[in-house]
Amino acid sequence: MARHIRSDQTKPIVGVTGNHKWFSPSWWCIKLGLILAGAKPKRISIVHQYPLEQLDAIVISGGDDIHPELYGEEVDPDIYYDEARDQLESSAILYAFKHNLPMLGICRGYQLINVMAGGSLFSDIKSQRKLTSNKNQLLPKKQVQLTTASKLAQLFNTNQIKVNSLHHQAVNKIGEGFNQTGQDLDGFTQAIEHQQKNIIGVQWHPEYLLYLKSQRRLFNWLVKHSLTKST
Repeated sequence: MARHIRSDQTKPIVGVTGNHKWFSPSWWCIKLGLILAGAKPKRISIVHQYPLEQLDAIVISGGDDIHPELYGEEVDPDIYYDEARDQLESSAILYAFKHNLPMLGICRGYQLINVMAGGSLFSDIKSQRKLTSNKNQLLPKKQVQLTTASKLAQLFNTNQIKVNSLHHQAVNKIGEGFNQTGQDLDGFTQAIEHQQKNIIGVQWHPEYLLYLKSQRRLFNWLVKHSLTKST
């Protein structure tokens, strides 16, 4: 599909999917990250509507576990699943795939991007961790090794970074068209990138690390690529 350079001087519009709660720290932090990067963020949830065809890029944010039926695993009766959100975000991801919309996936969002590309997840990795902690950590304490030739290594100007960790699931099989470009000390995938499209997914939460210039570059990258849009 052909792409064209935006002819107007308006700020690119970036949709941000997520939960519909009034108190949503991830939304407010992602919104700030996008504003700092020069974009106009629009919230998208089951109660916040915005037409996908008017977006220049999209962020699929973090949150509750993805329904395991989407990747062929059994339902855990003790886990809450937001199936309406799953459906909304799945549709947004498939739209982005089809129309070459630049996309950033964060935690759950990156996992769902992988699933929509035919990949799978580990439902719970707590018992598999050996060198990494099960404790949720907002501060950048977890070590991640980036593939040298990856977009992320270029953005961070290094192949070794430290990130936060707020997850108990992880990518298992990598989706079609994607490469693993980051892993932690236990070998769990921490980042994926599409081989051709402008799509990056990360397991950590860069929106909670905006005080780090290196993490803000993820939002800068998305906004930079949102300045071109498919026709």
